[in-house]
Amino acid sequence: MKHHLIFVLLTASLTTVFAQTPPADNDTTPPAPKPVPAYDAALDSLIHDFFVLKAFKSDCSYADLDVSSFCSDSIYIRRLQKLPYEMEMPFNREVKAFIEMYLRKRNQVSYMVGLGNTYYFKMFEEILSKYDIPLELCYLPVIESALNARAVSSAGAAGLWQFMVFTGRDYGLEVNSLVDERMDPLKSTDAAARYLRDLYKIYGDWHLVIAAYNCGPGNIAKAMRRSGKTTYWGIYPYLPQETRGYVPIFIAANYVMNYYKEHNICPAKSVYKYAVDTVMISDRVHLQQIADVTHIPYEELQFLNPQYKRNIIPGNIKPYPLILPLANINAYALNRDSILNYKPELSNRLEKVTAGGSSGKAKSSSSNSNCIYYKVRKGDTLTSIARNNRTTVANLQKWNKLRGTNIKIGQTLKIYK
Repeated sequence: MKHHLIFVLLTASLTTVFAQTPPADNDTTPPAPKPVPAYDAALDSLIHDFFVLKAFKSDCSYADLDVSSFCSDSIYIRRLQKLPYEMEMPFNREVKAFIEMYLRKRNQVSYMVGLGNTYYFKMFEEILSKYDIPLELCYLPVIESALNARAVSSAGAAGLWQFMVFTGRDYGLEVNSLVDERMDPLKSTDAAARYLRDLYKIYGDWHLVIAAYNCGPGNIAKAMRRSGKTTYWGIYPYLPQETRGYVPIFIAANYVMNYYKEHNICPAKSVYKYAVDTVMISDRVHLQQIADVTHIPYEELQFLNPQYKRNIIPGNIKPYPLILPLANINAYALNRDSILNYKPELSNRLEKVTAGGSSGKAKSSSSNSNCIYYKVRKGDTLTSIARNNRTTVANLQKWNKLRGTNIKIGQTLKIYK
């Protein structure tokens, strides 16, 4: 996706990658790339900002890199050619530079391999397969976001697949102040697969498809006009600078994700068990409320539900999904009343306000200072409770998010005076 996060940062200081004269269409060997000192700092900073550091731990201990971990060109070529792929995986000095950049960052690769193998790659492959997309494209988010579902670029691209707002909405993703489905792993992957499928209908060439995914079809068309060529390797001198290295770093990511064991890289291990399921929520609720009442770690809920930008599920507007560990799948339903009554200020909205007054402060109709809690006793009904507290059944239902009039003994109700 144009202006995606990790690739832009990794190529920020790359000044001249390819020759300035067009190579032959079958020439995939550009001049050796210049050293890029910003690579290490950029990748290190990105990886260590991730929520995943709370969810995955690496038992691997990597000393200073031994250059013997690198391979000869012939070994890289042989391994790439053994991959059972539809897409071509040619080798050149630029691909080699990106492979060895990843190998220098063994700890970060360990986290990406652990996260991908545990949680993402199987899901990516299932959705790509549904749309008849080459499964090797499951590694595209490695270079787009380093598998950070909450990644946001300086240009505003977001999520694993780094959709811009307008492209995400074109493919059915909801984006507003509370919900950003570009960060929803399942929905964004489905949208990305459909976008890649549509690009393939235009180009019929997967290298051109992912180049267009990066810089947009307009830049591909311009490069084709200027070069007179119709292949990625034919047009790359005329592509935007960041896109010239996009296919090489994609090939490098595929190499490292498949051959990390051969380079003595071990996957980070999951702290949590990631058998998960989804429940639909029709309440406005904060993830912190759910975490504190159900004792599911807050960071785990954030990791599993990254699309909620402020950690608020606005289920009072329409039902929204909540992903929970499978072992806790009934935790919300069983504890719903307690969750909604726990720290309601985390998710409550201001419904009424009176301007002015002696204090000069606005007061909410649901201000905690005017709220009492009533525990339902035997013989109580909503009507009797409303009458005894000089309010209405409708108010009780609204304050406590009740759909009907059924209440149970021991249930706690909020009542605003």
